[in-house]
Amino acid sequence: MRILLTGASGWLGRFLAPMLRAAGHDLHGLDIAPGAHTDTIGSVADAALVGHLFAAHRFEGVIHAGALHKPDIVRYPAQAFIDVNVTGTLNLLEAAVRHGADRFVFTSTTSLMITRAIRAEAGDAAVWLDETSGPLAPRNIYGVTKRSAEELCRLWHDLHGLPVIALRVARFFPEDDDTHAVPAGENLKANEFLNRRLTVEDCAAAHIAALEAAPRVGWGIYVVSAPPPFTNADAARLKTDAAGLVAERFPDAPALYAARGRVLPQSIGRVYDPSAIERDLGFRCSTDFAAVLAALKACGPLPFTHDPAYVPPKELGR
Repeated sequence: MRILLTGASGWLGRFLAPMLRAAGHDLHGLDIAPGAHTDTIGSVADAALVGHLFAAHRFEGVIHAGALHKPDIVRYPAQAFIDVNVTGTLNLLEAAVRHGADRFVFTSTTSLMITRAIRAEAGDAAVWLDETSGPLAPRNIYGVTKRSAEELCRLWHDLHGLPVIALRVARFFPEDDDTHAVPAGENLKANEFLNRRLTVEDCAAAHIAALEAAPRVGWGIYVVSAPPPFTNADAARLKTDAAGLVAERFPDAPALYAARGRVLPQSIGRVYDPSAIERDLGFRCSTDFAAVLAALKACGPLPFTHDPAYVPPKELGR
């Protein structure tokens, strides 16, 4: 299948592109920065360029992973988010319909589900988040533009029948968190596999599953995150005694953590539930918190990437 992959030079693109090629797809990568998997350097906000690429390559499918992200808020004005995340998505949807593509996968984000109240974690129980959660009130320009792009995807499916799947992916970035410093680094990432993280490899695999399923599904939004070892019935205790609950589910966790000088979370304020994508698409992340503990027990490397020095390719030349 002839596939256009936007964001081909980015963190997800560098893992997704080889998987697509290994699956036998004819891939064309688009990004504003050069990279090993990028064939055309340019922006999705450039409608003429997008139209030219579709006319030249007759793409059958699109994976739209290119975007400005939350850390970019301090680097770019709000208008840039609208140009790239909203207008860029519209350009791709219009070209996909005009040139007869039969599937479209949009990389969205769980961030758009987090209101200011949810982020403050002021309630007496953890918030359980899935595709039915709402009302949605994104707290920054990143979330607003991603939510707007989701609505464009829904509308283009309704108006034109274009099969579209939007994946609200949880955290998979390699660098340090830009707002949380305690616990830091690998410890924070390991803890997040309990409630709001996945590996970049699993994120890439979810996109391939969505690409294959889109014509059958038609339209869908799916949360993508490592499966949590909790249920909604645990919400109150997660807020007050997360470490104790983790120790009950994983009796060896406290000792394994202590041996590495790590700390378990004392409180968890929100949990992402990816059960819908497993039910509808048959996709489940292969790396979860149990895999993190297995790596600690084996005294091996943790099963995710932590790179505090990582800089997005688009920023290298700025």
